Amino acid sequence: MTNQTQSELIGTGNGFIAALDQSGGSTPKALRLYGVEADAYGSDEEMFGLIHNMRARIIKSPAFSGDRVLGAILFERTMDGDIDGKPTATYLWEDCQVVPFLKVDKGLDDEANGVQMLKPIPELDALLAKAVSKGIYGTKMRSVINAASPQGIADVVAQQFEIGKQIIAAGLMPIIEPEVTISIDDKAAAEEILRAEITKQLDALEDNQHVMLKLTLPEAANAYQSLVDHPRVLRVVALSGGYDRTEANTRLSQNTGMIASFSRALTEGLSAQQDETAFDATLNTSVQSIYDASVAG
Repeated sequence: MTNQTQSELIGTGNGFIAALDQSGGSTPKALRLYGVEADAYGSDEEMFGLIHNMRARIIKSPAFSGDRVLGAILFERTMDGDIDGKPTATYLWEDCQVVPFLKVDKGLDDEANGVQMLKPIPELDALLAKAVSKGIYGTKMRSVINAASPQGIADVVAQQFEIGKQIIAAGLMPIIEPEVTISIDDKAAAEEILRAEITKQLDALEDNQHVMLKLTLPEAANAYQSLVDHPRVLRVVALSGGYDRTEANTRLSQNTGMIASFSRALTEGLSAQQDETAFDATLNTSVQSIYDASVAG
């Protein structure tokens, strides 16, 4: 299968992108929600081993397949790991027909101007080369917007696109993710500024440069419709941002052309203590509800 096949699937397929990319800071919380307490592991290696087991269990479930899940975003350690003796990205594509993405950011800088920029990503070129060698299709990097700050939002978007062009040059599809925090009072105003700044950057891309966008579900339905329709955008996906699955799905279904890329909302209700029948049934319900909301728009 070629990149072109994967681009067509991601660009026009029915379904959503699973976010399985919790990193060092968010892994303990993800494990706790999964029923694994901190006293179950004594080191980072053991912790990451447990989260890899959780992700492998999700990926191997019959509920997780390309008829509803278009892609999956992986943490670097997950990409470097195996599932049933196959590299994770290879297993995703060959066994599940799910397109693999890689989280490439190294976390966030401290807040300034109402935003948190990306920390420097040392040796990004080497990481991108490794991703290509492992069959990864695209990447993801997350910044955070905490206020309707024109300068801060412009800086976040400019940084995202600058790195995005480096990713395109490496032969990968960047997911640009400037997350707007769902709890801020001026969320709608921040989204208007964000749309304008993203549009500026998209309009400056070359004809052969394309990106994906991962955006917080907006306050006004279809606030990002012009981005969904932009010729330089392969797909706009939505993050759940802390909304529970019901609220996230409701908001998503009101936004034409956006599909889900949920993390916590996807794994809601899953537990290490469940047997396979209960685990698969819970995941199937989650996958179906997110799929339905993704294709409703």
